[in-house]
Amino acid sequence: MDTVGGGLDAALRKAFTRPIPKSAGARMRYLVKQLKGTGPVAELLGISRRTVERYVKNQIKRPRRDLADRLEHEVRKRWQPQIRARARQTAVTTAGIVVDTRARFGYTAAPGSTDDARLRHLTVALPPQHAARLFEARDAGGTERQLRDIAAEALGEVYFRDSGRRAHGLEVEFTDVEHLEFDL
Repeated sequence: MDTVGGGLDAALRKAFTRPIPKSAGARMRYLVKQLKGTGPVAELLGISRRTVERYVKNQIKRPRRDLADRLEHEVRKRWQPQIRARARQTAVTTAGIVVDTRARFGYTAAPGSTDDARLRHLTVALPPQHAARLFEARDAGGTERQLRDIAAEALGEVYFRDSGRRAHGLEVEFTDVEHLEFDL
């Protein structure tokens, strides 16, 4: 099951103009430059300062799997912050965000209408105000449930209620997410 927070991060990574460094030495040099020294990098990755120095000098070329994963995660988290910020700003001010999901949608609607949940595949362009709410909630440390509720509310408003033109009072439930992807 995909997460909303992870999907938002992946959408921002698509805006990168250059790939992250590939080799362990290049990644380590990047972190040393970003954190201004080998000590903070060693503390961040949970290894010795001397090991960091060896990676920087290419004396060690292949990290063990867990270290390689941590190293990639930390580099990816810090890579091209200005590009990421510009893409986010564009999404929340002018362009909005596209949601592609396959999930079960249920409804709370007026009497006489069906409220049975069913599986749907939706690709919907959300306006900037909904993208802003998603990013703000994620940055404020919102839980996955809160982020899903915001996404459900946005999909309900844009897709099911057609921005207030129909289905007044319809509340959308967003469950059993099989696929969730965002694009800027």
